[in-house]
Amino acid sequence: MSDTQSSQHILSVTVENKPGVLSRVTGMISRRGFNIQSLTVAPTEDEGLSRMTIIVEADELGFEQIEKQLHKLVSVFRISDFSEEDAIERELVLFKVQSTPDRRHEIIEIANVFRAKVVDVGKNTLTIEATGTVSKLDAMENLLRGYGIRQLTRTGKIAMGRGHDA
Repeated sequence: MSDTQSSQHILSVTVENKPGVLSRVTGMISRRGFNIQSLTVAPTEDEGLSRMTIIVEADELGFEQIEKQLHKLVSVFRISDFSEEDAIERELVLFKVQSTPDRRHEIIEIANVFRAKVVDVGKNTLTIEATGTVSKLDAMENLLRGYGIRQLTRTGKIAMGRGHDA
């Protein structure tokens, strides 16, 4: 009996660092009717390889289908599923916050509490860079909303196995 309840799956996929690989991987997933909720791609310590962190919502049967199809792609070397594992997960966010000079210190204090950095100061804005778990960044966003977020951009999750895992 298969579980038909959808859940979030975090895949770390090591692929060839070549043109067209990203398109083949994402096309394969979307052609099967799955939506990619988050996607990050960057070269690894080996310049010939890239690591894709892909987050998809799927039931167990659908997720198995995605994994099997990914393994068939020639450009895919390794797939790690961090959905059930103890993995290190992080995300980066940039907040551009409305900031009058008299309230700047309050916003900087919030950034300090979350171990974030002020990376730009404008006449009426502060831009803050923060990294951490999704829950940490969501909490920070909720506090900054009270000051007026002018722009926000998030990278999506990246993940890596703990200890000796890849």
